[in-house]
Amino acid sequence: MTTALLSTAEELHARVRHGRRAVVMTMGALHEGHATLIRTAREIAGPGGEVVVTVFVNPLQFGAGEDLDRYPRTLEADLKLAEQAGADVVFAPSVDEVYPGGEPQVRISAGPMGERLEGAARPGHFDGVLTVVAKLLHLSRPDVALFGQKDAQQLALIRRMARDLNFGIDIVAVPTVREDDGLALSSRNRYLSPEERRTALALSHALFAGGDRHAAQEALRARAREVPSTHARAEALSAIGESRAAADAHAVATAVPGGPAAVRAAARQALDEAARFDPPLRLDYLALVDPSDFTEIGDDFTGEAVLAVAARVGTTRLIDNLPLTFGSLGAAS
Repeated sequence: MTTALLSTAEELHARVRHGRRAVVMTMGALHEGHATLIRTAREIAGPGGEVVVTVFVNPLQFGAGEDLDRYPRTLEADLKLAEQAGADVVFAPSVDEVYPGGEPQVRISAGPMGERLEGAARPGHFDGVLTVVAKLLHLSRPDVALFGQKDAQQLALIRRMARDLNFGIDIVAVPTVREDDGLALSSRNRYLSPEERRTALALSHALFAGGDRHAAQEALRARAREVPSTHARAEALSAIGESRAAADAHAVATAVPGGPAAVRAAARQALDEAARFDPPLRLDYLALVDPSDFTEIGDDFTGEAVLAVAARVGTTRLIDNLPLTFGSLGAAS
């Protein structure tokens, strides 16, 4: 197939539509993570539908001192990757096409959720994200839009915007794509030197350490629930090598499922170690949050959660996260 490169909404609207239109929004510098989004969009749209990939570096979401000017712009390579992944259209509008009157006077506010974590580190960032997402949804007129789980807070805010403002568009999350060493794919990875990349692996290592701790605790809880008596619980826990827990099986059986504090501690240990690397990792935040509002969860929490981390290595700022499920809904997702 040949992927069309369009630069105006008029050109996009003139296309004859058959079936569902799925849109994947990007800022370019496409990599395998974006390709996964495009392939998923192709599956959702089906052979009779249409996949549109937007490429637009949005100035509204870059704060003072951030990397707007050096953000990679690789449209020719982006078009090739999009075509190989199954896109019908790459829509690459200019700034004037998206913001014809200059910076918009009316913008979408991300509200309290947009002021936490990434929003606290980058004031106004999510207002810019939601404003451009709303604009591009209006310009591309899709039935479904796909976003990566790696930007978990952005995903949560876009879902909330679509619901609160009645956009009538399905928002689909696609799991984070990782490189072989575990580093989450990001356009900013290209800024890392080999030494910085080794340090950057601490982000995923910390998440996996928290996830492993969570899975072990959930497995222990499940085993503890399988046997009816305190004495039997102690024997069962001893049998799976949990001697300390077996010493007080009743406490284990009635403990908070999954132990959010222990998950945070396991992740924090890996990050503290990386702070002593050369070059060091400089932590912005580590948080275990409820994805509905991105507030920290308590020790009695059950349900879906997100373990999120942001840090700097050299001059590059990276984010990553891991979805988890606490309590009765199951183990790590």
